[in-house]
Amino acid sequence: MQKLEKIDKVNFTKLNFSNELIPAIVQDFENNEVLMLAYMNEESLRRTLETGTTWFWSRSRSEFWNKGATSGHYQYVKAIYVDCDEDTLLIKVEQIGAACHTGNRTCFYRNVSI
Repeated sequence: MQKLEKIDKVNFTKLNFSNELIPAIVQDFENNEVLMLAYMNEESLRRTLETGTTWFWSRSRSEFWNKGATSGHYQYVKAIYVDCDEDTLLIKVEQIGAACHTGNRTCFYRNVSI
């Protein structure tokens, strides 16, 4: 596994989202279950690296949020990967409680009929 040495290698402007946001996929580090998708900017990634818990940018509230700060359902970061285009993050976490604001373990608890 190639190690990314500096967060300045992450391209926060490539997708042209407002506030230089990139998708961050959050996955359980033990069983690889996809827990949620949120958005990060450079500052939320820095906060995540500094604290060891996930920080995201809330597009609806236009503010940073630390996952679990109000709910107690923290995500302890075990590893962070960046994709080949350097514009999407995969964050492997130890999930305490539910990842979804609905109280479900994962945000992906509903399936689409096909």
